[in-house]
Amino acid sequence: MWLVVLAGLAGGIGWSGHVPALPAAFAFPALWAFSASRLIAAAVSAAYFLAASRGLPQGVANFYASDLWPGLLLWVAASLAFVVVHAALWTKRPGKGRGARYLAAAALMGMPPFGLIGWAHPLTAAGVLFPEWGWWGLAAAAAGLLTMTTRWWPVATSVLAGFWLWSAATWTTPSPPAGWVGVDLGLGQSLGRDATLERHLELLAAVKRKAGEGARIVVLPESALGFWTPTVERLWRSELRGTRVTLLAGAAIVDHDGYDNVLVAASAEGARALYRERMPVPVSMWQPWRGWLGERGGARADFFANPIVDFDGRRIAPLICYEQLILWPALQSALHVPSMIVAVGNGWWTKGTSIVDIQKASAQAWARLFGLPLVTAFNT
Repeated sequence: MWLVVLAGLAGGIGWSGHVPALPAAFAFPALWAFSASRLIAAAVSAAYFLAASRGLPQGVANFYASDLWPGLLLWVAASLAFVVVHAALWTKRPGKGRGARYLAAAALMGMPPFGLIGWAHPLTAAGVLFPEWGWWGLAAAAAGLLTMTTRWWPVATSVLAGFWLWSAATWTTPSPPAGWVGVDLGLGQSLGRDATLERHLELLAAVKRKAGEGARIVVLPESALGFWTPTVERLWRSELRGTRVTLLAGAAIVDHDGYDNVLVAASAEGARALYRERMPVPVSMWQPWRGWLGERGGARADFFANPIVDFDGRRIAPLICYEQLILWPALQSALHVPSMIVAVGNGWWTKGTSIVDIQKASAQAWARLFGLPLVTAFNT
C-alpha cells in the first residue's frame, strides 16, 4: 500500500505544473521495481499515471459540457496502456535485467503506438536535472532511471538529488529570441469559434500593439484564427500592410475528409501554412475510426511529418498543445537540430486543472535540455 501511495505522490507532485517538481517522477521506477508482485506493480503504475493525469476527468467534462462520468471512464481507459506495459515487463528478479525491462517499458511509452497516450513520461524531467546537456543529458537521465530499479537506487537518488538542487539554484526560464513575442489570451472557448470580423480585428489590434512595442514576430495561440480561408488570409494581409510584423498563429484548414490543425505564418507579403500538427488530441480531435467506418471528419494526424520548419532564418520545432504532453514529438524535432521551440495551445477546456501549466513546464524542460530559446502562446 505504501508503494501505491508513494507512486501517487510521485505522479501528483511531478506533474503539478511546476517545472522544478518534474524530477519527482524519477521515484516511479524504484517503486515499480521493488513491487512484491506483478499485481502490485500494476497498482503502482496505475497510481502514478492516474495521479499525473488527474486533470483529465474535469477537462473532458469542460470540453463536452457534461458531468464527470465520461471523463472518469476516459481517464481509466487511458491508463490501461501504461499499466499493461509496465505490468507485463515487471520481473521479481533483481539486477540489470530489471533495469533493461524498465527501459523497454519507457521506450514503448515514448513512441507510437503506446506513445500516443504516453503522458507523464519521466524522461521529460531530463531538462530540469541536466539543463543544456542535450542528448548527453537525455542519456544521463535514462541511466538514472535504470539505476533507480537496482539495489544502487540510494546512490542514484543522492546523485540525482544533487543535480536537482544545483539546477534549482541556477535555473533560468528559457526566453524568446530578440524580436519574438508570444501573446497569451483569455478568450475561453470562443477562440477559434467566433469567426466574426470583430474578433479578427480584436486579434489584429493585439498584434499591432506588440509590433508597436518592437516585436517583429508575434505568436498567437492554437486555433486563434479559426478556419483559415482565402477571405481570412486577405483580411490579415490587408490589415498588416504598412507594418513589418509577421504573425504566427494557430488555425484549421478544412478539406472534404477532415481538417489539419496548423500554424499559419502571415504578413503583408504573403501567408502559408507553416506547420501541420503531428499528433492532435485523441478522441476529441483525432478520430481514426471515422475512416475505418467510411465516415469523414476529425483532425488529421501527420505523425512523423514536418518535425521542424524553416522560418525567419531559423529551424523551428513547433509543438501544438497535446504534443507537449507526450515524448516523441519533442525528441523527433530535436533530432533535426532546431534553433528554437514554439509551443502553443488552446486550453480553455482545462479550467480547474493544471494541464496548461504541465504543458508549459514540459516545453520549458525540453528547451532547457537542448539550450534553445522558447516562445509560448496559450489561450485559457
